[in-house]
Formats: sequence, structure tokens, C-alpha cells
Amino acid sequence: QLQLVESGGGLVQPGGSLRLSCAASRLTLSEYAIGWFRQAPGKEREGVSCISSSGSSTNYADSVKGRFTIYRDNAKDTVYLQMNSLKPEDTAVYYCAAFLSTTLRMCGLRLGSWGQGTQVTITS
Repeated sequence: QLQLVESGGGLVQPGGSLRLSCAASRLTLSEYAIGWFRQAPGKEREGVSCISSSGSSTNYADSVKGRFTIYRDNAKDTVYLQMNSLKPEDTAVYYCAAFLSTTLRMCGLRLGSWGQGTQVTITS
């Protein structure tokens, strides 16, 4: 079953930084677009960022533009989400998933199921 593994979450103060990692053992991530999503308590899961299979294209939610950077290391077959200038409203469980790109969306059709995610908590 296709399920990615997230890691790198933790507790950090406002203004701090954190880097999340996304990996899988039964597929090659470089073949797919990868998206990061997050879900805060009582809220729906929302898209955070997406990177194309080649790594040449990226997009971000307006709420994280200028603060978060998505990139991939093909040698390690890992996708990262670098999060800087973190705010309390960034607190959530963060998930990654593989996607097929469509003509409408780079992260268009999700493959597999959601995993356990990694907890990110921003508090002073």
C-alpha cells in the first residue's frame, strides 16, 4: 500500500525554524509530484505546498509564502519542507503525499492514503 512517512516535526518557539522530511520505501518519489498538507485541531486538512516531479516548479499557500520552501534531494529520494519564521497558526499535523500532475493542478490526483503525519507545535 502506498503510504509516505513524514518526520522532522517538533516543538519550536515563534520565529523559529524546522525542516520536515518526506520519504517512502516502496516507490521512487522522484517520479511524482509531492505535496505537503497540514491539519490543525478542529479544522480541515489544507494544502501547504507542492513540488513537481522534476523539482523545477513549486507552489505555496498564501499563508506560508516567503516563509516556507519545498525542495527535493533526488540522490536521497527525499522531499523537504523548510519552515522559517514559524507562527503559532502553523501548529498542525503535517502530511505529505505523492500526486500525479494534471493540466489543472501540479498536485492533482493523490496516490495512496494519508499516513500518521508529523506534529509541528509553535508556542512560546
